[in-house]
Amino acid sequence: MHPLVSIRSASAPALATLAALTLAALLTTACGGSSGGAAAGDTAKGAPKGTATPSGSPGGAPGGAAGGQRRSASVVLAVGDVAKVARGTIEATIPIAGDLRPIETLSLKSRLEGNVEQVYVREGDRVAMGALLARFEAVDFESALRSSEADAASARTAAQTAQWNYDQSKDLFKVGAIAERDLRATEQAAAAAKAQQAASESRLRAAQSLSRDTRIMAPVTGTIQFRRVQSGEHVLRGSELFTLVRSDILELTASLPARRANDVKPGQPVRFLADGKAFTGKVARVSPTIDPASRSITAYVQIPNPNGELKGNTFSSGQIIAQTLSNVLVVPQPAVRTGQDGNPFVYRIVGGELEQAPVTLGAVDEARGLVEIKDGVQERDQVVVGNVGTLGRGMKAQIIGNERGSAPGGMRGGTERSGAAPGEPGSAKGERPPRTDSASKAPSAGRPSAAMEKGSKKPTA
Repeated sequence: MHPLVSIRSASAPALATLAALTLAALLTTACGGSSGGAAAGDTAKGAPKGTATPSGSPGGAPGGAAGGQRRSASVVLAVGDVAKVARGTIEATIPIAGDLRPIETLSLKSRLEGNVEQVYVREGDRVAMGALLARFEAVDFESALRSSEADAASARTAAQTAQWNYDQSKDLFKVGAIAERDLRATEQAAAAAKAQQAASESRLRAAQSLSRDTRIMAPVTGTIQFRRVQSGEHVLRGSELFTLVRSDILELTASLPARRANDVKPGQPVRFLADGKAFTGKVARVSPTIDPASRSITAYVQIPNPNGELKGNTFSSGQIIAQTLSNVLVVPQPAVRTGQDGNPFVYRIVGGELEQAPVTLGAVDEARGLVEIKDGVQERDQVVVGNVGTLGRGMKAQIIGNERGSAPGGMRGGTERSGAAPGEPGSAKGERPPRTDSASKAPSAGRPSAAMEKGSKKPTA
């Protein structure tokens, strides 16, 4: 009998089996896969990076849709996303920021009233200590000075004469040539002459001071910031004439938390960055009390500026080097994460999988971005650095760009292939792949399978 006749004469169960197998063959051909739905490895090949890939088919259920299949996620990392725990030197620093102000800003004021005869400097001029800045009209003051000098000289001579008379009177009194009354008179005259001499010398010093005040001198070496007087101007006593800035040393006033009060001490080195350049300084003074309002302590940091590279009031940021630690375990700061319980941890790569390792932190080096790890990891452990997406415990870690080296956990050739099925080379599991030889292929659409032929046989008459 013709095969077609045999199929048409087959029983209802045989026809149902034929339809199911034919549909499976058509779906397999359309998807370009092998029989049995799709192998676990085929499903992994089509999975995008960082998504869950099948790790096995429990119970031998074929296809990715089998019930109860366990799936494990993976993450793709670049070489720069992984760092090794190493030993090194770290500096425990305290960040500070603020304006670098000149060490001194002097306001030079007039000590007398008079007319300004000449002004010798302008804004921005650099002057040395003792330089003449301006001069008052000094005719009257110089005359008073000369008169005071003459009075002082006359008083000095009178005092000397009175003292000589007293000395002579003492000798005459000893031999009985004069009375005691005459001795007492010469003694009082000598004392009065000395008092007049002292008064005249005091007036002389006042006249000398006024004469000096007619010349405005620079008390320190610095730069003229403001000039507030002009030649020929009448100035009152106490008027501001110049503002002189001493900027050979700059000072920063830093407010630090009260909890760091015992960490800051005079003499500690400080590194600064201002105007794109690096500078070094030191802690000059530390306030002895904590501000009760802000709960902060004030530290005064000084930076040498002999060549005037930095201008006053330049904003700067830096770090006070409170302590230097050597031969400690360090990791990049972005590798440390904070869990939901507030405790720090790192993602460590062990055997090609991510593991959450709780750590105990030590000093933090803000300048170089390093953190000391006191406990939780060991030297040469590999940890994930930075934000590389969603991570979790047990995820597979695939590092690209390091295929020829040893991967984390001793894996060869980098890490597992993202498209490899379980059991294939590069797979994380040791399972055998499904057979894809001719014996396991699904029946083609043009050839009935053995089951079809068996179900369609009918005894011939």
